[in-house]
Amino acid sequence: MALSSPRIENFLLTKLHGGSTFKRNHNDNSFNTRTRGSRRCYSAIAIDAPSSVAGVAGIKWGSTTLQGLREEMEDAVIVRSDGLEGFSFAAVFDGHAGFSSVKFLREELYKECLASLQGGLLLGGKDSKAIKEAFQEAFVNADSRLLNWLETTTEEDESGCTATVVFIGDDMLLISHVGDSSVVLCRSGKAEVLTSPHRPYGSNRSSLQEIKRIREAGGWIVNSRICGDIAVSRAFGDMRFKTKKNEMLKKGVEEGRWTEKFISRVQLKGDLVIASPDIYQVALESDAEFILLASDGLWDYISSSDAVSFVRNQLQQHGDVQLACEALGQAALDRCSQDNVSIVIADLGQKDWQSLPLQQQNFVYELGQAFATIGIVSLGIWMSSLLSL
Repeated sequence: MALSSPRIENFLLTKLHGGSTFKRNHNDNSFNTRTRGSRRCYSAIAIDAPSSVAGVAGIKWGSTTLQGLREEMEDAVIVRSDGLEGFSFAAVFDGHAGFSSVKFLREELYKECLASLQGGLLLGGKDSKAIKEAFQEAFVNADSRLLNWLETTTEEDESGCTATVVFIGDDMLLISHVGDSSVVLCRSGKAEVLTSPHRPYGSNRSSLQEIKRIREAGGWIVNSRICGDIAVSRAFGDMRFKTKKNEMLKKGVEEGRWTEKFISRVQLKGDLVIASPDIYQVALESDAEFILLASDGLWDYISSSDAVSFVRNQLQQHGDVQLACEALGQAALDRCSQDNVSIVIADLGQKDWQSLPLQQQNFVYELGQAFATIGIVSLGIWMSSLLSL
């Protein structure tokens, strides 16, 4: 089967240069900063995909990243709509303990996916087993390369990064997911949560599996954090929970977090944090309206159903997916999100949004919230007046 020239170039570039093109540059700053009050706001990383411009299969994209109240910006997003076997690509990266791992992955993870998917040929074949194996291989290879790169840096780098990537075709959505970002599909106006967060706490099935895996690997959980340190159980990087576990134990003794006697009883049998992805394949039918991919800076403050309703109302007002994306990010900050917020929205082109009536229940919901806020404030003023008597 012959490949078109651009596809050959992409594939060969990945195969020949994927392992050696990335270099650390501390002076690189790929974000454009603009000020909004006390918060700094960052535009998204976008490759070949101007916002609100139709790409593969008529998809219209919106993307945004917001620093919010955090001292550092450790998120990034990527969108590519260059038609890889009829699929578009998007990803959200959520970093911690620094930006190094995010910077590496935003440049290298797509290359690894492309290589493992045989330049995109596996996407066209729709062999579910082969695609799943390809994503698994790509994520493991990317993590291995990242760990090797982190170990070669002159300074101690404990950074890590979650990553959730999507490939969107005419009738199929493929997801490869590590961490606590989430993908939500709006189908017939209703929110369908397609991923589960990888966290070492909670009572849902995914969390219980993560807790079991960590304990079987010899780890422990304190205050909902692995070894009292990290609150996400799957991520790229994080050397101290993979290749530097013994050093992590010794450092904990030096810092007084545990004793020599305690670590003498610890038997680490595997990596406490892993980059093995959950992989999903979802059919996109005529009732699929848009896909919403975002970091936990959104989902910890706005529910999936509220986010979907918010975006639908935005699109019904003006039809601009980029404006809807930015408004949703600002709504998360307005609800006092304490984290960076990163969002990608893919409007699948199934709806003529401005011909649809606005969802009036959202107005009632917001009005109810307003009255509740007024009531709480009034109660506080009344109680303060009584105490002052």
